[in-house]
Amino acid sequence: MTPDHRALRDLVLVGHGMVGQRFLEAFTAQPAARGWRITVLAEEPWPAYDRVHLSALFDGRTAEDLSLCPPGFLAEHGIDLRLGDPVTAIDRAGRTVTARSGAELRYDALVLATGSVPFVPPVPGKDAPGCHVYRTIEDVDAIRAGAEEARTGVVVGGGLLGLEAAGALRAGGLTTHVVEFAPRLMAVQVDDGGGAVLRRKVEDLGVTVHTSAGASGVVTGEDGRVTGLALSDGRELAADLVVFSAGVRARDELARACDLPVGARGGVVVDEHCRTADPAVLAIGECAQAADGRVYGLVAPGYQMAETAARTLAELPGEGFTGADTSTKLKLLGVDVASFGDPHGTAEGALDVLYSDSRGGVYRKLVIGPDGALLGGVLVGDTDAYGTLRPLAAAGKPLTVPAEQLVLPAGFANTGPVALPDGAVLCSCHNVTQGAVRAAVRDQGCDSVAAVKKCTRAGTGCGSCVKMLGTVVTEELEAAGVSTDKGLCEHFAHTRAELYEIVRVTGIDSFSDLLDRHGSGEGCEVCKPTVASILASLGNGHILDGEQGALQDSNDHFLANLQRNGSYSVVPRVPGGEITPEGLIAIGEIARDHGLYTKLTGGQRIDMFGATVDELPVIWRKLVDAGFESGHAYGKSLRTVKSCVGETWCRYGVQDSTTLAIELELRYRGLRSPHKLKSAVSGCARECAEAQSKDFGVIATSAGWNLYVGGNGGMTPRHADLLAADLDRETLIRTIDRFLMFYIRTADRLERTSVWLERLEGGLDHLRAVVLDDSLGIAAELDDLMARHIGGYQDEWAETLADPDRMRRFSSFVNAPGTPDPAVTFVPERGQIRPARPGEAGRSLTALTRPNAPVLIAGARLEVLTP
Repeated sequence: MTPDHRALRDLVLVGHGMVGQRFLEAFTAQPAARGWRITVLAEEPWPAYDRVHLSALFDGRTAEDLSLCPPGFLAEHGIDLRLGDPVTAIDRAGRTVTARSGAELRYDALVLATGSVPFVPPVPGKDAPGCHVYRTIEDVDAIRAGAEEARTGVVVGGGLLGLEAAGALRAGGLTTHVVEFAPRLMAVQVDDGGGAVLRRKVEDLGVTVHTSAGASGVVTGEDGRVTGLALSDGRELAADLVVFSAGVRARDELARACDLPVGARGGVVVDEHCRTADPAVLAIGECAQAADGRVYGLVAPGYQMAETAARTLAELPGEGFTGADTSTKLKLLGVDVASFGDPHGTAEGALDVLYSDSRGGVYRKLVIGPDGALLGGVLVGDTDAYGTLRPLAAAGKPLTVPAEQLVLPAGFANTGPVALPDGAVLCSCHNVTQGAVRAAVRDQGCDSVAAVKKCTRAGTGCGSCVKMLGTVVTEELEAAGVSTDKGLCEHFAHTRAELYEIVRVTGIDSFSDLLDRHGSGEGCEVCKPTVASILASLGNGHILDGEQGALQDSNDHFLANLQRNGSYSVVPRVPGGEITPEGLIAIGEIARDHGLYTKLTGGQRIDMFGATVDELPVIWRKLVDAGFESGHAYGKSLRTVKSCVGETWCRYGVQDSTTLAIELELRYRGLRSPHKLKSAVSGCARECAEAQSKDFGVIATSAGWNLYVGGNGGMTPRHADLLAADLDRETLIRTIDRFLMFYIRTADRLERTSVWLERLEGGLDHLRAVVLDDSLGIAAELDDLMARHIGGYQDEWAETLADPDRMRRFSSFVNAPGTPDPAVTFVPERGQIRPARPGEAGRSLTALTRPNAPVLIAGARLEVLTP
């Protein structure tokens, strides 16, 4: 039944951040919400976004990627969201709010979710050009713009956000300093021992840390811009850019102005139901001082307050909010850090159980109460046990195993969900207990982590509990006698590794044959590209031939990377990053002639964007004629082997890194694998090629080459492990051959080497035994598989150009071959092109580069969906 709008009450939400969005979701899920008309007044120009992962914007993700507001959510619930129009005044007597636009809105209930603002120390020069804060998308944009002109950056604050900001500056190529007033980094979360290990690991990454020192003033030049930062100990750091990230303060100015009580250190005072002194006004998140007298700066307590406020407005029973778990698990500058419970052992009679490995960069401390209960702990360098330890601490019961077993490396696998009571909270973001997860599996038919997420919301916050959720779900299913499906998908009961072995041993050379003999049904978007990759890695023909061509995903289907507006990018191979002037000129002329956007990549090659499907073969022909071949940027295969100039040019180099990098890239080009592969070769220990962040990386020594494996950059960085040291060239290449083939043979679908290595039973020691000592007796098979790949390699671009059947797929319109799709539009920017954004009057590439060319009027557009 449609509600009578004349009888609706008015709810105004002030602020649309993470906590505000969670409140809307929790409240609209209640039947009582249908009796309210909801208006949201937000200060930022963006709907709610994931502020926890703000640093992802430095890695190329967009504001849309971080959005927390599901498409259609606002319209479905009739919510009026007004962006960029914050509340400026509250009239409690008249129950109205005034927005910056001048709009005046009446309310029956008002919810304050205004969050917090960065604290900037009141030092001279803090507002000078070059000074920034780190809190919003606009802040990130400003920092990125400033970093383009800067060489040295200083971050004031060594807490969570401060280290994130430092990581972003370092990734941008700036010499980076962190200044922290406390005697250690992350002083709230870690103790002195953990802080020492964290500092050592951060400094090993090239970031200079200054503790026990504060900022006393920003130094500026004659033009008023930042030139340095003066410290409280008398030192001065040269800097072009300063980022203040020294904590936050509650945004409670609206409450102060309308005489609502606020705490001594800020925050709107609320009771356990999140009501302020005015029953019509509620406050949640970082702007509120909770009933326990604390202002919580983490998202999980904010979510719990949001849910409490939703129940209060819906007049539902339930526990109030009287305090929250402030446990934290995160990765900062590639370093895993976690703390939970009472990490500093403040409880009377608490004792510490410590494990510290300075050489390995691992620190673990557990705080044990007089009754043997786990009270809290600190983990630095290795946080795998966090998912078990945090619920154990929250349970508050005596441990059933010795604490030493939990802290020592060998004992980490000896306890699991069975050691946890059902009341233990697995997901602190949404306050979901292990008992609730088990009940979802047992009573509500949830048979997967995805189903449990949908049912309970567990694992949909920070994500740190997902691994434990999987363990609990599997355990509960097995306890009920349900066989857990470890198959690739519904059509294959086998894992990817098992399917690889089936294809390798039987010689099956098509998806349909494999499906008929070892699967069922017709296949899906999971198994088709996976089997296609397996067939390609075993050398079963060109990926676009016959049935193979229909199995590929959007990128492999056209041997190019699909971009957001439906155009494609073209990346020729530049082995080792070495290119002749003639090669550069050829690429430049091709890009110019086709009007393509060009950009240097992080893998030392040139990316050309904006090609339409019909143009791809034309561009490839010119590149092949100029001596280039496919760079396989589109495939799950080797991308690049990055290199420095090595001893050939560099005065620090001890080996010829460029020659080795070229040899490796030409050896492994086109090698199809479960996920993309990246590599690098550094000519000395200064590590300019960043080999230790690659799937396999090589660093020169005076005695040979060190081989590192299992590294990874991106969203979940992992430092590579040293597999072998001081190898000669022949042994090095043989070891890499076996490592790659063993990975391809045993990894899961879309599993990077970093994840595979951590999952591999026996870990690095087992891998070392397999590839160096032939412990499984398969070394000859691995060598033969690599030899078959090298001997059978063909450039996919050149092979496609030589085959008329393959060429037929490269057309935007089957009835007008050679005509580009006019729905793929661009706008000019900085002397090049970029995809037209929604609402912009974009033009086709032909119209931009050849304004007098004939125009084709096309029909319906195909929407390009990006994940």
